[in-house]
Amino acid sequence: QEVDLEERLGELDLRSDSDVPDVPPPTDSTPEILKRALSGLSARWKNWWIRGILTLAMISVFFLIIYLGSFMLMLLVLSIQVKCYHEIITIGYRVYHSYDLPWFRSLSWYFLLCVNYFFYGETVADYFATFVQRREQLQFLIRYHRFISFALYLTGFCMFVLSLVKKHYRLQFYMFAWTHVTLLITVTQSHLVIQNLFEGMIWFLVPISSVICNDITAYIFGFFFGRTPLIKLSPKKTWEGFIGGFFSTVVFGFVFSYFLAQHQYFVCPVEYNSETNRFVTECEPSELFQMKKYSVPPLLQAVLGWETVDMYPFQMHSIALSTFASLIGPFGGFFASGFKRAFKIKDFADTIPGHGGIMDRFDCQYLMATFVHVYITSFIRGPNPSKLLKQLLILQPEQQLSVYKTLKSHLVEKGILQPSLRG
Repeated sequence: QEVDLEERLGELDLRSDSDVPDVPPPTDSTPEILKRALSGLSARWKNWWIRGILTLAMISVFFLIIYLGSFMLMLLVLSIQVKCYHEIITIGYRVYHSYDLPWFRSLSWYFLLCVNYFFYGETVADYFATFVQRREQLQFLIRYHRFISFALYLTGFCMFVLSLVKKHYRLQFYMFAWTHVTLLITVTQSHLVIQNLFEGMIWFLVPISSVICNDITAYIFGFFFGRTPLIKLSPKKTWEGFIGGFFSTVVFGFVFSYFLAQHQYFVCPVEYNSETNRFVTECEPSELFQMKKYSVPPLLQAVLGWETVDMYPFQMHSIALSTFASLIGPFGGFFASGFKRAFKIKDFADTIPGHGGIMDRFDCQYLMATFVHVYITSFIRGPNPSKLLKQLLILQPEQQLSVYKTLKSHLVEKGILQPSLRG
């Protein structure tokens, strides 16, 4: 018997959380070899070993990708973004039984392509100006990039309006909103991750590693010492794990930053060399990554026995990054837990045995990406002569000459250039 969808949705606002439609539970994707090897253990310890083995495997792959370079890291971020988007959109399909909505699955992915085209086009315009200048076909795309992006989005918007079907209106608008919120969570945040990477790989590695460290150490401290529940949204989270994870992460971030700050490969901004068609990380390290001597606070002098200590200024910033990763970053996980509870699911997917979906592992990273971007723009980044020069090279010759004359006149007035140099 056909159910009137409009009547069912008309009661949606009156339903409690317990009335949300059930979602089929995810299947167990644990490899058979692990199941057999751990068959004699209790469920608690079995999960411990599965999570541990898969965590080490993921960390190993992550280090391999770091070794392969910046471009591979960007591809990794893009791949994670697409997978997270897929997991969240799929939950919407299942919860609201929206598989049969006309065009909607295609429109969801179309909007993803549109938003990625906009953000990554902006990145190309900012960081690959010299490369674009040499190719006429790309000049057109960059010059009218925002108009093209808006036209593409407008096409999808019109397609959505044309796809509206009687008795499905409310459900279609639910899913339209679901798609756009998902885009906000995944695409914009992953774009910020890549922006951070261009500032120097250290701004990518320290925040991400701090979140990973906090996740692991909080789990270990909670597993062995956890007694006091932390938050109702995540019953397994404990104060012991939260506090242990905090101190462990701050120490890890401080030490990890010390080792990374010694290498140009990690501290130099990632730039594209149009001559070699490769990303390069070569520069004279900024003051953030040059060893300095600091006075130890009197209170600590009695404990440590040191009056001064040599360290990199970035290590002080790493404390701020690690503190955020430990105290605020977990709220991304709490938010994800609330989302999963609202829709009666244990994990976003079953992609990684013992861990759930990709989104389950990166729910805290998105808050971290935004914080790092805001932190850099607020406290670190100053005028960038290299980026300004790239923008000047894009100008027409007469525009470049005008800038040159204006700058020369300004320098003469400041007394930096001699008046005799006027021409």
